[in-house]
Amino acid sequence: MLEIKNLKVSVDNKVILNDFNLKIEDGQICAIMGPNGVGKSTLSRVILGDKNYQILNGSIRYNNQRIDQMSTDERARLGIFLAMQYPNTIEGVSNQDFLKTAMESNLNRHIGLYEFILECEKNLEELKMDPSLIHRNLNDGFSGGEKKKNEVLQMKLLNPSLIILDEIDSGLDVDSMKIVFTNIKKYLEEHPKTSLLIISHYPMLFDYLKPDTVNILSQGKIIKTSNYSLAKDIFENGYNKYIKALNDEDKNE
Repeated sequence: MLEIKNLKVSVDNKVILNDFNLKIEDGQICAIMGPNGVGKSTLSRVILGDKNYQILNGSIRYNNQRIDQMSTDERARLGIFLAMQYPNTIEGVSNQDFLKTAMESNLNRHIGLYEFILECEKNLEELKMDPSLIHRNLNDGFSGGEKKKNEVLQMKLLNPSLIILDEIDSGLDVDSMKIVFTNIKKYLEEHPKTSLLIISHYPMLFDYLKPDTVNILSQGKIIKTSNYSLAKDIFENGYNKYIKALNDEDKNE
């Protein structure tokens, strides 16, 4: 579904990703972990086409189609969705208008208000969200948990085939985390070909969404790939031994 080859990315003339490679198959759950400041959020933004990041080399393909020159809205229409770590607040735009417009753009057709309300009410109930949030300005005055639930509401309404979760667990209490990840898990069960890219520091969320592959990002590239056991080892012992092994390997070359 997603294939990134030899990607080199800079922001403000500083290289963040270098010789980065990643492949995610249909229906696969892939986790990216790594210390702070190594480029995890950069990766999510580059996949969606953030213009603040410059691609110096490499390619991004989605369903065998090269997308690295596409605009963000074109990539979104192909089925790529990013649940952001820090969702933006937009004053003057109601949550309802934002969601309805996004759905209409995604489906390329008008959606009647009654149809929209029925779909929203169903998902609001599943997410245990206050129904009044749908009428407020987008994320304006929302708590951290409400913002993250609203991201999942967008996901459920837009029906993406590639979901990127950028530290969606941050700002969630235990109850909200269970609700958010139960909804994501249910979505994946209902859409078995949908792939998931999880960016996180905390392996405990993998109790809800067990990844097929876990990857350590450091020095701009993937330095280690394994299964769920790698996440548990990181939680217990940290990243140092993997980074040291890479540095030792570089010295010996």
